[in-house]
Amino acid sequence: MSIEAAFALPHPPLAVHDVGKGEEEKIQKTLDSFARAGKEIGAIAPETIIFVTPHNVSYADYFHISPGTAAVGNFGKFNARQAMVSKMYDLQAAKAISEEAGKAGIPAGGQGERNSDLDHGTMVPMWFIDKEYKDYKCVRISQSGLTSADHYKFGQCIARAMDRLGRKAVLIASGDLSHKLLDSGPYGFSEAGPVYDKHIVGIFDSANFLELFGIDESRLEAAGECGFRSYVIMAGLFDKKKVKSEVFSYEGPFGVGYAIASFYPQEEDESRGFLSKAEESALEQAKAMMDKEDAYQSLARRSLEHFARLGKPLRLSEEDKLALPKEMENKAGAFVSLHKEGRLRGCVGTIGPTTASLALEITQNAVSAGFHDNRFPRVKPEELPFLDYKVDVLAPAEPIPDESLLDPKRYGVIVTSGGRRGLLLPDLEGIDTIEKQVSIARKKAGIGEGEKISLERFEVIRHG
Repeated sequence: MSIEAAFALPHPPLAVHDVGKGEEEKIQKTLDSFARAGKEIGAIAPETIIFVTPHNVSYADYFHISPGTAAVGNFGKFNARQAMVSKMYDLQAAKAISEEAGKAGIPAGGQGERNSDLDHGTMVPMWFIDKEYKDYKCVRISQSGLTSADHYKFGQCIARAMDRLGRKAVLIASGDLSHKLLDSGPYGFSEAGPVYDKHIVGIFDSANFLELFGIDESRLEAAGECGFRSYVIMAGLFDKKKVKSEVFSYEGPFGVGYAIASFYPQEEDESRGFLSKAEESALEQAKAMMDKEDAYQSLARRSLEHFARLGKPLRLSEEDKLALPKEMENKAGAFVSLHKEGRLRGCVGTIGPTTASLALEITQNAVSAGFHDNRFPRVKPEELPFLDYKVDVLAPAEPIPDESLLDPKRYGVIVTSGGRRGLLLPDLEGIDTIEKQVSIARKKAGIGEGEKISLERFEVIRHG
């Protein structure tokens, strides 16, 4: 006994009658599919159901597995406190998953709990499953900020844990699709929304999970989704196995996509080792990317790779210096940004020069981006081939009297209040208004919206 099946289930609270109060009738296809999924789970009669949710506490570098002996929650946040769910946790299963993750070098466990109450990403699927079948314990797992490859590997760990325990289990990949399907929806309309939903539903239908690795962070943000990482964990359950999949329904009348699908493992199939295929493809893309790097990006890469592998800074020989562009002898501030799978992996820079040359500035900041950006774990040697580098060389900043002289595409901004200072580079994806640019710079500095600030602007030369 092990993973008997998995289901992709959405989590609209209004699907629960006490919350929807009749509005749920507008998603009747989804309600019917919830009932069908519940019946199929009842027929399986699993001992354990593992819920992967995007709405519990989430960490950048850690998979949180809810601790404790029991799971309890209600829909009070949605004005229906009387609608409650409760379930016992499968402590043995949670421990086994954490142990298997540890063996694979994947950080996971029960640390960092902030709210023991069940979230709606867990409660909505559980509500409908319990209508058909209740005799199970559960495990609640949060998505993380780790890569798609790590989520897939974590899914493999879950499968191995259930195999080791001989546990009859089902996994629920909880998640809505795009939240940007209609102007009247929660986040308005984006052309990326319907495109994303069509793609994901197609993946569900074909069970070609390799395509999940081709969806980068920029597409996810543009679509406004929440379930993608749940689906990648689910895909990892079925590594090197054929999968019988079926899409029960898809609809989005409220501007949010709701898809329900089932996945049943079949016989072994080595050709469906999607993680290794994805890594091969990523390496090929990385090599092509490296071939296009200019001297600035190449120096940043060499600097970080040298430090990551040898534990000491790169020292440029006289021959190295002569091979660099003449401009690198000048002094200037510079930011080095690292990206992986289209997502920021580290960014550190200097507003003005702090070393004897721009070359040294880049060398220093590349190492800091990989090892001293407190928002991210330190870069591991095995990550190095997959990193994309960008180098921004800053022109001197100039004071400006007010926001009217800003342009987020052309100018970066520095906001100052007392001893606090926040900087934001120009031409960043998703930052297309002056108000948003200044607001984010304020937040980076810990400056409140009502506090008086002074402004500076600067231009950059971007490499990458």
